[in-house]
Amino acid sequence: MLASLAIRDVVLIERLDLAFGPGLTTLTGETGAGKSILLDSLGLALGGRAESGMVRAGQAQASVAAAFHPPAGHPAFDLLREQGIEPEDDLVLRRVVQADGRSRAFVNDQPVGVALLRRLGATLVEVQGQHDQVGLADPASHGGLLDAFGVLEHRRAASADAWSAWRIAGKRLVEAREAIAAAQREEEWLRHAVAELKDLNPEEGEDERLAAERQRLQQGERRAEAIATAIAELTPRDRRAVSPSRALREAARALERLPPPNEEAQPALVALATAQDALAEAETALSRLLQEAGPDPRRLEVVEERLFALRAAARKHSVAVVDLPALAADMRARLEALDAGSGRVAALERDEDAARRAYLAAATALTEARREAAGRLEKAVAKELPPLKLDRARLAIDIGARDESAWGPDGQDRVAFLVSTNPGQTPGPLAKIASGGELSRLMLALKVVLARGSPVPTLVFDEVDSGIGGATAAAVGERLARVAERLQVLVVTHSPQVAARGAAHMRVAKQVKGGRAETRVEILPDGERREELARMLAGERVTDAARAAAESLLADVR
Repeated sequence: MLASLAIRDVVLIERLDLAFGPGLTTLTGETGAGKSILLDSLGLALGGRAESGMVRAGQAQASVAAAFHPPAGHPAFDLLREQGIEPEDDLVLRRVVQADGRSRAFVNDQPVGVALLRRLGATLVEVQGQHDQVGLADPASHGGLLDAFGVLEHRRAASADAWSAWRIAGKRLVEAREAIAAAQREEEWLRHAVAELKDLNPEEGEDERLAAERQRLQQGERRAEAIATAIAELTPRDRRAVSPSRALREAARALERLPPPNEEAQPALVALATAQDALAEAETALSRLLQEAGPDPRRLEVVEERLFALRAAARKHSVAVVDLPALAADMRARLEALDAGSGRVAALERDEDAARRAYLAAATALTEARREAAGRLEKAVAKELPPLKLDRARLAIDIGARDESAWGPDGQDRVAFLVSTNPGQTPGPLAKIASGGELSRLMLALKVVLARGSPVPTLVFDEVDSGIGGATAAAVGERLARVAERLQVLVVTHSPQVAARGAAHMRVAKQVKGGRAETRVEILPDGERREELARMLAGERVTDAARAAAESLLADVR
């Protein structure tokens, strides 16, 4: 509901802070006091048109801030989330208008576009006036209001679920058709690529395994080269070169030819013999090591060929080597989809057709429920019209079929509230058939019946009692009070019968301050409230009889 309204420098208002409570709040005052300025200020905060004439003379800017306490789950919170604004418990809509007519909009002190302010305002406040009705006068709202009045929730849910299932089935069918069309365009290349990758047969992790094996084989090759070099040094192939073993033998033979006794040469002979044995052992060890560690040259060649083939295929298809198996699987699937495409499309077409028929059945059931609810709503509104001096008026609810392109989760129906105000008159749109006063009272009758399902928590009625009095005005006041049992209602009124119904009564007055006219608003206590009602009854001169009549009005509604 609307919690407060802060107005600064708007036309005749210099500074005004108003707090509002639940139920019915009435605003009264003499003609020209500034009641319309209050409504215009509220409209400005709700995203209405900004004009330079709204700025108080001599001021650089005007501002209006309207604070709301929306109920949990209110649509305004979803709108805020759509815009990336985190909702808070309080929602403050603020508008600043410069003297040149330019304006800025804020939500909870965050700058936003005026369009968002207007969308939020439409979910928070509905204005019904003599010349500017919104909400019920907008045919786009009629379907939801009718459903809230008398359509079982499971009917709407069934329609929404069937619509969603149909959309999903249709999307799958479109995707399958597009996939087949794309595959057909590249069929020759696709078959060649699938055959090529099938021959290559890439495996998961093969690239890393081959790279590691290649590195190991290359290291083994270098190791074998080192061992072979060591062996070559011990056994040179050049016959002219003297090998270490031959040199040891020749040295031993030379010492053995020493004339006896040659005991002094024995240690050297023993050492030479040991050296020959060690050398022979080293040659044997090196030969065995070469046999054991020697690489398979063919294996290295095979590994490198496989690795290079995988990398070439990856470059060709602009993917990483590790992604080749997935690419091959995807291409096979696309080719299989092409080969089996007609069968799959036919199956999806059957699914889509079944989903469409299910939606049509759910939407038809919803239409039938709406027609039954429409009849009950027409009768309920008809009971409210005679006390409002609209006994000749008739509400007609037209439920027509939308074009298929406009079908949606809420069904196939176009719902419109129509009215005729005279017998024999063809019902037409609310805003075009009824006069200003008739339309306002008709809107009130509708609101009395539809208040339970209204998504908008605050209603504003501007002179809904214009041109009526006596019993009719009392009936208007009684119905406003009934609506206010479920919704917050603000009404600008000249009728004492209506004003007496308010849970709170605000008086709008104009005074001259410092040589300038200024609008002020007072919340009236009981004593002053009686005096204001007496003024409304009597005119300029308030009599005791008028005061007594005012007291009687207050007593009747207590």
